[in-house]
Amino acid sequence: MAYQYILYEKRERIAHVTINRPEVRNAMHPPANQELAEILHDFRDDPEVWVAILTGAGDKAFSAGMDLKYSAEQQGRPRSSQSAPLPGLTSGFVCWKPIIAAVNGFAMGGGLETALACDIIIAADHAQFALPEPRVGLTAGAGGMHRLPRQVPLKQAMGMLLTGRRINAQEAFRIGLVNEVVPFPELMPAAERWAKEILECAPLSVRASKQVAMSSLGWPLEVSMSRTFDGQRAASESEDSKEGPRAFAEKRSPQWKGR
Repeated sequence: MAYQYILYEKRERIAHVTINRPEVRNAMHPPANQELAEILHDFRDDPEVWVAILTGAGDKAFSAGMDLKYSAEQQGRPRSSQSAPLPGLTSGFVCWKPIIAAVNGFAMGGGLETALACDIIIAADHAQFALPEPRVGLTAGAGGMHRLPRQVPLKQAMGMLLTGRRINAQEAFRIGLVNEVVPFPELMPAAERWAKEILECAPLSVRASKQVAMSSLGWPLEVSMSRTFDGQRAASESEDSKEGPRAFAEKRSPQWKGR
């Protein structure tokens, strides 16, 4: 299916998703949100793709966040003429397949919130990050106020949240916001390298690892270790759980089935 605002391609078990509104620094508006939501659900439900890479078109921006100009133009119009905004990746979407953000420039507001909702962030060396919503009378309500303090040291998160200040890719790496910083020409190869390393692992084991880690964040250790997770059970009962030890004993690469 062709999309107007998002590019979507699947190859070698990797879903490549690109926000394609470079003329507005890949800012998101309801029609783009709708397309992204459809694509994310397709990725989640397609058994043939195991990892996704999300990026923005061009070399200027991953996403500048909400399209404020579009929002301003919609004010005062009949409600029926507006598309309701969707949370997309930031809330209301559960997917245990890993998602990598390849940040190719500005990740501002909802753009940073989208990256925060991914599992791994690779940044081009010219990338910049911010949650500037308070500077325009808004709040980072798509998860930024919640995810940022969970992913970086609290004082660093509060400094960004309370001032709306930008940080560059190097500072983002220093505080643990991103996994790797590379020159822009190496961004997608680096993201694909991470994706291929994930693909070296049994897919059900990867999904179980994500499910347990993310679901247990707010629980005491004793509670989380005492719980049984569907993904963990599925991985332990899978064909791949037998293939892995067999391949190790036979000194060959495992052939994962994803079941």
